[in-house]
Amino acid sequence: MFTTLRNIGQYFLLLRRVFSIPERKTIFFKQLILEIEKIGLNSLGIVIIISLFMGAVVTIQATLNLINPLLPNYLIGLATRDSLILEFSPTMIALILAGKVGSNVASEIGSMRVTEQIDALEIMGVNSANFLILPKIIAAMFFFPVLVIISMGIGMFGGWLGSISVDVTTADFLEGLKYEFIPFYVTYALTKTIVFAFIITTVSSYYGYFTKGGALEVGVSSTKAVVYSSIVVLIFNFILTKLLLA
Repeated sequence: MFTTLRNIGQYFLLLRRVFSIPERKTIFFKQLILEIEKIGLNSLGIVIIISLFMGAVVTIQATLNLINPLLPNYLIGLATRDSLILEFSPTMIALILAGKVGSNVASEIGSMRVTEQIDALEIMGVNSANFLILPKIIAAMFFFPVLVIISMGIGMFGGWLGSISVDVTTADFLEGLKYEFIPFYVTYALTKTIVFAFIITTVSSYYGYFTKGGALEVGVSSTKAVVYSSIVVLIFNFILTKLLLA
């Protein structure tokens, strides 16, 4: 219990150092562009692959449960659309990115800590927390919603491919995608995504920043970053769903 409270306290103290005005704005923006490429663009491939097959699987499962002479076939497209927008795209992609991005962030910052690069920045008078962590947070909060929107689109395309394999007509599937669309669902999904992006980058940065020891401890910090950021994402998924949809 004491360790948990200490970690929470250290986490918020680190955030206080992170959210300050960058001292060298030109270098900061160069770092931000680099992080957008590393965190966002480099994650595009895995997001597309996962979303494509996830959409197909959701459609096939929906078909197995909704094929009934009394139910119209367009409900399959409707169920696929709402499942992807409300839960699968924002939450599943966040958990995947917690593994990919979170482990990368923790190992990168942890390696800098154990090789004393962070100490060197502090000696030069640089706010290392602000310089290293803030660009990652901004890049993730900016680009994760883009990835989730792409995931929704690719997931629906994958759903269409899945519908073909279970003899659902394209017309019925597309009618379901368009039927009584509620724009707030997208707003809800993107709101969750921005919160998840903040959680993943800050929790992972925290475990990397306070790494002690050598290469083995960097691996341990990376594992903790993935595990705890995933847990916090799931907790906030419940909280945000209760607040925004209940």
